[in-house]
Amino acid sequence: MSHAQLAPDAISSKSAVSPRTVVLPLFPRVFPPSARLGTPASSQSVHAVRGNDHFSMSQWEALKQLDTKYLEQLDDLYQNETFPMDVREYLSHWIEAQDWEKAVTNYSLATIHYQNLLDQINNQYSRFMQEKKFVCQHNFKKYKQSVQECYGEDPVLLAKVVAARLKQEKTILNAVVEDQQTVLDATQHVDCERHQDIDQKITALRNNVQTRKQELKFLEEQQDEFDFKYKTFKCQESHSSPEQVQEEMKVLQDMLNILDSDRKNVIHKFQELLVEVEKLLDTLVKEQLADWKRCQQKACIGAPMDVCLDQLENWFTASALCLFEVKRLLKKLEELGIKLTYDKDPFITQRPALEKQAVTLLTCLIKSAFVVENQPCMPVQSKMPLVLRTSSQFSVKSRLLVKLPDLANHIMKVKVYIDKNSPNGKGYRKFNVLGTTTKAMNMVDSKFGGLCADFRHLQLKEQKPGIGGKGSNEASLIVTEELHLISFETELVYQELNLVLETCTLPVVIISNVSQLLSGWASVVWYNMLSNDPKNLTFFSSPPMAPWSQLSEVLSWQFSSNTKRHLDAEQLNMLAEKLFGFQPNYAECSITWARFSKENLPNQNFSFWLWLQGVLELIKRYLEDIWNDGNIIGFLSKKRERSLLKRKPTGTFLLRFSESCKDGGITFSWVEHLSNGDFKIRSVEPYTKAHLANIPLAEILRFYKVMADENVPERPLLYLYPDIPKDEAFGKYYLDSEADFQNNKYLKTHLIVVSERRSSDLPSDEIMDDCQLGNIQLSDLMEFLESDSMI
Repeated sequence: MSHAQLAPDAISSKSAVSPRTVVLPLFPRVFPPSARLGTPASSQSVHAVRGNDHFSMSQWEALKQLDTKYLEQLDDLYQNETFPMDVREYLSHWIEAQDWEKAVTNYSLATIHYQNLLDQINNQYSRFMQEKKFVCQHNFKKYKQSVQECYGEDPVLLAKVVAARLKQEKTILNAVVEDQQTVLDATQHVDCERHQDIDQKITALRNNVQTRKQELKFLEEQQDEFDFKYKTFKCQESHSSPEQVQEEMKVLQDMLNILDSDRKNVIHKFQELLVEVEKLLDTLVKEQLADWKRCQQKACIGAPMDVCLDQLENWFTASALCLFEVKRLLKKLEELGIKLTYDKDPFITQRPALEKQAVTLLTCLIKSAFVVENQPCMPVQSKMPLVLRTSSQFSVKSRLLVKLPDLANHIMKVKVYIDKNSPNGKGYRKFNVLGTTTKAMNMVDSKFGGLCADFRHLQLKEQKPGIGGKGSNEASLIVTEELHLISFETELVYQELNLVLETCTLPVVIISNVSQLLSGWASVVWYNMLSNDPKNLTFFSSPPMAPWSQLSEVLSWQFSSNTKRHLDAEQLNMLAEKLFGFQPNYAECSITWARFSKENLPNQNFSFWLWLQGVLELIKRYLEDIWNDGNIIGFLSKKRERSLLKRKPTGTFLLRFSESCKDGGITFSWVEHLSNGDFKIRSVEPYTKAHLANIPLAEILRFYKVMADENVPERPLLYLYPDIPKDEAFGKYYLDSEADFQNNKYLKTHLIVVSERRSSDLPSDEIMDDCQLGNIQLSDLMEFLESDSMI
């Protein structure tokens, strides 16, 4: 190290010194909804295991959908013939509905369960006779004899065996949940580790800044001591001998060399500190904030994402406070340098660059901290953000993720703009923002005390085209593909820092008519699914294709965000087949934007997107409870429907959405086994919103009849697939009960729906293809039938 050479003329004496710069940092068993149709449970995320996605699914049905390793455990469980697996299979709902644990300690209840089990076996035996299933008849006859022999003298033993089997089944299901939870925990553990790492870095940064602050205080004391001795030496120099002067000069030189060394060390420590700050800001801005923005994009199109900003705000605020302290300490170094300086003083040569770096980092942090917390949304379409209609009010909120001391006392006015730097394409529409377009940031608008500007009553109005303006037929993109940006601007003046802050929303689609809403929403979905660039306003000039693996997840979000149930793998496979035809592996398929939202489906006059939205609207308006409880399979091809029903007892039915109704329709199909051993699948014409607005689906199913021979009405719907008695599945949705009429002086009436069986539908010895029962017209849909007795 080259020592600073002390010379009276080399020391600037504004009270002894004069360099600048040193800066310091301070500072069931509920199971996946897919299980009903055979999707392996392992393919479902763990969140699907919770909740009420499939109230109607029995424990047994859930078990049958498990992976091979769990099915092997189930197979081992039923190796003992004391309680056959076939009985468990065909009587699953009845078995699970009984309180076997209580029967273990209650002989009378155990006896009742024993007798009822025999009755259930007899009923199933009769069904097999009707369906001409001789082998099943034979087996169930043996099972009844076995049950009588094993438990006839000891019904409590039956209760113990069944209770133990059910408990062991639960253990298997719980193991699945635990395995899935392990996967989820691993993911959460990674996120938790990342957050802990950031917390530790911020704590280390605070400690580092505090250490630099203490070092700077010590350095100032060193400098004051040198200053005092130097001034004393100058005063006494003329009265001292040459030997004394030489000795005093040597002492001062040594002090200055130590001071120079300490100054260089302080500068080096600040350099290291700012390198760590830069790494931290890279993590906060380029990773955490970028991840949040991507999560917000997904949340806008229905994903169940956590978009709370509180954690980011804590990190940004802590980092900003540290940087402001660093900036103050560097300013303190400048003051020390002014008091004492010398040749090659590091406070003169290196401190300015450090201060510039600190300001640059601080500027980057604060500018990045200005974000859009709530994307533009019309109150009447809260599930479709980023689609705005001219002359309709919408809201949007900006937020600054840095809460500095006394910053709330500074007036920060936020101004709203639209298309501040708009494209120059042909026909690109121009708009004005109406309403209160300037608001002061404050903490009142935020539930958690964030610094926000919440605009709640804005409107857009299209500018009239002038010369060189919009041409009527010259637009390069249709209205619902034209993207616009709403931006915000404010000014921050704080501790000698003067910054203009800007941020913008995700691209919005602006419509002028409600008929454009679904097309506009399709554009929002497509953009936010495939683009991470918030300013790519020409995205639809050449929209990319969407891989099915990505699109299927987004389609499921459309349902889970509007109802309490997402689409399972079987339902998504049906949608994939509708788009791509049958493929061995849909994961390799991709679809174009035009085919998704513009081109009509084969033999239809509407697109896939409009059909899907029609179904979703039908669910939201008329079918939500039944859908949420898992009673509607919904998306199912006729081929798959036939496969599911053909081996089920006569009267087993399922509900699926019509593929031919643009605005959504629902139909039900049931199986009939014929006397010659063949079967028929019968379906009713779809019920649309026009029907369901007059009579709920549960009432249609409750009273539905078919006029058979000699106009004798039959009730063809007995079991909801797979084997749930109709009234058990839909009873809680029925509108009335006998109790409602106890004090009624009038005859009881109810609405029923009747289909007329054509003569060609009557059973014959030929194998019949699927046929359709035509409903009577809506005007004749409801019949009023008098009850058999007067109340």
